[in-house]
Amino acid sequence: MLVGGSGPTGPHVAAGLSRRGYAVTLLHRGSHELPELAGYEHVHADPHFRASLDESLAGRSFDVVVATYGRLRLVADAVAGRCGDLVAVSGLPVYAGYHESGRPRPHGMPVLAREEAADTGRASAETETPGEGFARKVRATEEHVLRLHAAGAFRASVFRYPTIYGPRQVYPREWSVVRRVRDGRDRIILPDSGLTITTRCAAVNAAAHLLAAVDRPEAAAGEIFNVGDRDQLTVRQWVEVCAAAAGGTLRPVSLPFELAGPGRGLFPVSHDAHLLVDTHKAAERLGYAEPVPAAWALTETVRWYVEHPPDESASGNLVDRFDYAEEDRIIETYLRATAGLLAEQRPAMVAAHPYAHPRAAGQRDHRNR
Repeated sequence: MLVGGSGPTGPHVAAGLSRRGYAVTLLHRGSHELPELAGYEHVHADPHFRASLDESLAGRSFDVVVATYGRLRLVADAVAGRCGDLVAVSGLPVYAGYHESGRPRPHGMPVLAREEAADTGRASAETETPGEGFARKVRATEEHVLRLHAAGAFRASVFRYPTIYGPRQVYPREWSVVRRVRDGRDRIILPDSGLTITTRCAAVNAAAHLLAAVDRPEAAAGEIFNVGDRDQLTVRQWVEVCAAAAGGTLRPVSLPFELAGPGRGLFPVSHDAHLLVDTHKAAERLGYAEPVPAAWALTETVRWYVEHPPDESASGNLVDRFDYAEEDRIIETYLRATAGLLAEQRPAMVAAHPYAHPRAAGQRDHRNR
C-alpha cells in the first residue's frame, strides 16, 4: 500500500512497486486523481486522522506500506500489525537547531551531516526556538516508528526527504525562474550571491531511495537514511540551470540576505546555513543507484512547468509575488548605497602570492632572503 501517491514521487513509487510484482493500493484523500494512477486500487481516507485510517483499513493487511503523506505517527499506529514492512518518509527539518556538546553552533549544522547528527545535543524544550521545537517533534515521530519496529509491529525504515522537485510539486519553486524568463526579465535578486546550498532531490530519485528499501528490507530495517541527489547545486547554479532550460538567462544581482526582499523567496525554509547532508548510507547499505542526474531531472522539471504553468491563484504556498517594480526599486536603491560606500573606501590592496618566482635559472627571489 502506498499512502499518498498523487504528489511528485507517488507515481514513481507506485510504478516501481508494480514492476516488482506488488498489487498496488493507494490510500489518499482523493483530492488529486492522476491519469497515470488510474490502474491501481484507490482507498479514499484522510491519513491525518486515525479514525479515518482505522475505518478504511479494517480487515486489511499488506506486505509493504510506503508512507509518504499524512501524519506519520498516526499512519504507523494504524498499520502496526497490518504489514510486514513499513517504509516511512520523514524530512530534513529534523536537523534544525543542530547543537554540539550542548552548545549552539553559531553557523548551523555541519556540511554533509550524517543521519546521527539529528541526535546531537538538542536544546531543552524550555529554551528551544520554533525551528528546534518542530525538529524535536519530527525526531520524536521517527523514534516512535522505530520503537514499533523494535516491538515487532513491522520492519521499519525511515527516509528523510529534502526539498523534492518535479512535476506537480505543491510548491513549484522552479516557477520563480521560469516565469521571469517568460516575462522577459534579465536579472534576479540572489541573496548572498546565491552561494547557499540546500539539499534537493528529484522525485524519481527520491522514489528510488524508497524502492531500494523495498528491495532490501533486512538491510533497511531499523535504519534512517538521508535522501538527496548525488550532485547538489548552489542557489545560483540552480537558477542558471532553470533559466537555460526555460530558454533564457538571468543575471544575478547579489544582495545581503537581510536586504534581499523578494529574493528571500528562493529559499525553501530559512537561511541560517547550508542544509547539505551526507546521502552515502543508502548507496552503501541498500545498493541505491541514482536513476537520473540532477541537471537532467531539473531541466525536465522546468520543461514540464513551461508546458504546464501552475495556477498562481490556487497556490497558497507560492511566496513569490513577481513584483518586478519592487525588485527593481530594491536593486537600484542598493546599488546607489553601495556605490557611495565604495567611493569612501581606500583602494583595495593587491595581494601577492607568497611563493618564490625567480625570473631566470639560479636567480634568487627577494622573498627567499
